[in-house]
Amino acid sequence: MSAPSVQVFDSDTIVADKLCSLVVNRANETIKARGKFFIGVSGGSVAKFLCGGLQKAETDWSKWKIFFCDERHVPFDNPECTYSIYEKNLTSKINFPKENIFPINPELSVSESATDYAQKISKEFETNGVPEFDVLVLGMGPDGHVCSLFPGHPLLDETTKVVAPISDSPKPPPSRVTLTFPVINRCRCAVFASCGAAKADILKKVLEIREEPLLPASRVNPTKGELIWMLDSAAAANLSNVSKM
Repeated sequence: MSAPSVQVFDSDTIVADKLCSLVVNRANETIKARGKFFIGVSGGSVAKFLCGGLQKAETDWSKWKIFFCDERHVPFDNPECTYSIYEKNLTSKINFPKENIFPINPELSVSESATDYAQKISKEFETNGVPEFDVLVLGMGPDGHVCSLFPGHPLLDETTKVVAPISDSPKPPPSRVTLTFPVINRCRCAVFASCGAAKADILKKVLEIREEPLLPASRVNPTKGELIWMLDSAAAANLSNVSKM
């Protein structure tokens, strides 16, 4: 575990560019070294950044395996479905192999969907233990939540499940499926992209104040991997000892 790298850029456009460059570089390095690239992606502004910036990437898409850090338990035709956002705005535009992107199954109950997703992960990673993602691209909510792991929720202390269901999310929709901290903190690289003045106060709490009990985003600390925060100037306005890239 090492100290996080906090990178501050002038605008969210630059954050998006830098995020996509990092992801593609890691993908190509990993494919060369190990033959496959396992990535977990998120919704919200992260989806906007990745869908907009990865379309022109020079990479071997057939070697990518795309999973979701969390997902709303809604049908694919629901505008809240993160998988469908990526399918519509990225994978359908780059001839991405459909078998290499892994949505949850919304036709199952939320509990069954989580179990099913854990089985999909186990099969692709060829492990019954905790998988080691190459990159997890994370967003942070205004309350400091990450994935669908919310402040004060019992899932923060989940230690055995790879994927967990949540049916009482404080943010709608209430039913979701999420990766857990054992998975998040085993990844090779966790990268947050967080932009806008609305994130300034919570970023101060997450990165510098770190008051107990720690907010979910403060608990992201890959044991052997990297932790990178990519921020725009507005989001970083309240931080001390950071300089623009």
